[in-house]
Amino acid sequence: MSETDSFIEEVTEEVRRDRLFALMKRYGWIAVLAILLLVGGAAINEWRKAQARAEAEATGDAMIAALRSDDAGERAAALAALSPESQGARALAALLAAGEQVEAGQTEQAAATFESVAGNADLPLIYRQVASYKRLAILGDTLSFDERRAGYEALVGPGSQLRLLAEEQLALIDIETGDTASAAGRLQAIASDAAVTAGLRQRATQLMVALGETPEAIPGAEGETGATAAE
Repeated sequence: MSETDSFIEEVTEEVRRDRLFALMKRYGWIAVLAILLLVGGAAINEWRKAQARAEAEATGDAMIAALRSDDAGERAAALAALSPESQGARALAALLAAGEQVEAGQTEQAAATFESVAGNADLPLIYRQVASYKRLAILGDTLSFDERRAGYEALVGPGSQLRLLAEEQLALIDIETGDTASAAGRLQAIASDAAVTAGLRQRATQLMVALGETPEAIPGAEGETGATAAE
């Protein structure tokens, strides 16, 4: 390489270096800010996680403390007085409070508590469905057949986790109203459903036998169905 070429290369390198330094002076703060934001964002996320854990622990401790009383009415009042920040925790406290109200014989108050949870559209569906089911269960015969039927039919839609339990209650209403054919059809559908639990299948087949019906063979549950029918 000639001296001229070497000189040109050195000058070019200096120019590049000067441009780099100039760019760093002009825009380097952006890179620094990006780093700070990343670090700060991670710190904020960790802080939020810690806050959520602390809140969950505090809520759990408060619920345990509320359940320590030997008196159901006192437990219900203590749970009803809780006001957790998260909606899920509030719903859980309300469901627990309603359960204690039932045990204390406060049926009307329990029904109102369940209804308040069931009617809260901001809560996850499962909380609302459980509250609706519990309300229907405790009110029982105080509701008309049509009211009970409408309530349980609202719980049998696609994706409902209480679908089969609601179908069982609808079958019982069918029996009460003398529609044993519809009841038997519902019970067979329950027993044959892939999502049914062993306990619910057994109840369904036992009811069918009590109605004078013979449960159809269920793949994977022949022994259980046969034993139930033999009883």
